[in-house]
Amino acid sequence: MDTLTATPAPAAIPTTVAVALRKLYFVRFAFAAVWAALLFTTSGKLGAPAATLLVIYPLFDVACAVVDLSSARGNGQPLRGLYANAVLSTLTAIGLAAAATSGIPAALRVWGAWAITAGLVQLGVAVARRHLGGQWAMIASGTISTLAGASFIAQAAKSGASLHTLAGYAFLGGVFFLVSALRLPRTA
Repeated sequence: MDTLTATPAPAAIPTTVAVALRKLYFVRFAFAAVWAALLFTTSGKLGAPAATLLVIYPLFDVACAVVDLSSARGNGQPLRGLYANAVLSTLTAIGLAAAATSGIPAALRVWGAWAITAGLVQLGVAVARRHLGGQWAMIASGTISTLAGASFIAQAAKSGASLHTLAGYAFLGGVFFLVSALRLPRTA
C-alpha cells in the first residue's frame, strides 16, 4: 500500500497563499519606492505629471487586489476585504482625476478619505491573515494609513499644502510591504 497521496496537507494551502503574497508584497514595495521618488520630483505641484501619478497609484492598488484575489480564491482567505479594496481604489482613482482639476487641497482630501478607508480594510484583511505570519507589519500599516488619512484631510485645510507628504506615506507603506514579505514563508 502506497502511503504517499496527491492531496496537499492542510498547511500547504496557506503556505501557497503566503508565497504568492510574498511575491506581491515585493512588487508593491518596488512600485511604492519608485512612485514616491517620482512624485517627490514633481516639486509638490499638481501639474499633469503629479496628477497622473496620483491616479496611477490607486489603479495599481486595484491590480494588486485582483492578483491577491486570484491567489486567495478558494483558499479560505478574506475575499470581501479584497473586493472592498478594489472598489475603494477604483473610486479613488476616479475621484483623484476629478480632484486634480481643483488643486492640491481637493486631491489631499480624496487621498485622505482613501487612506482612512483602505487602511481599515487592510487592517481587517491582515488580522484575518495573521495565521500566515508576517502580518503584524500589515496591521501596523493599516492602522498608520487610517491615521495618516486624517492628517491629509487636516493638511488640506492649511495654506501651502504639498503633495510631498503623499510620497513619504507611499514609501512608508512600501516599507511595511517589504517587512511583511520578508516575514512570510519563502517556500511552499
